[in-house]
Amino acid sequence: MNETTETVMTLQTVDEFNRAKSKMAGDIKTVVADGEDLIKAAADVSSEGFAAARGKFDEKVSRARETLADASRPAIDQARRTAAAANGYVHGNPWTVIGAAAAVGLLIGFLASRR
Repeated sequence: MNETTETVMTLQTVDEFNRAKSKMAGDIKTVVADGEDLIKAAADVSSEGFAAARGKFDEKVSRARETLADASRPAIDQARRTAAAANGYVHGNPWTVIGAAAAVGLLIGFLASRR
């Protein structure tokens, strides 16, 4: 893959994640509203109303959990691909990575000592 293809894939992943995040926010609002209904039903102590509200609440929580799992999959897959690419680069160029890490360490040490 070239850099342009990876950028497009990253943008698509971010877009998918943002859509899932919006849906998840809506699901959370629904769960909160259903939780309020559940509390009201518990206050009325009507076993039928309480059972119906509880069933609806359980269904919304399950749906929200599934949406969260679906939303996190693309991000996890992208993180795995990025980690594999970084691992390949480190194994292919160990001295470059060691030099960069040493330079960053020296810079952080220099900045920390100035405080």
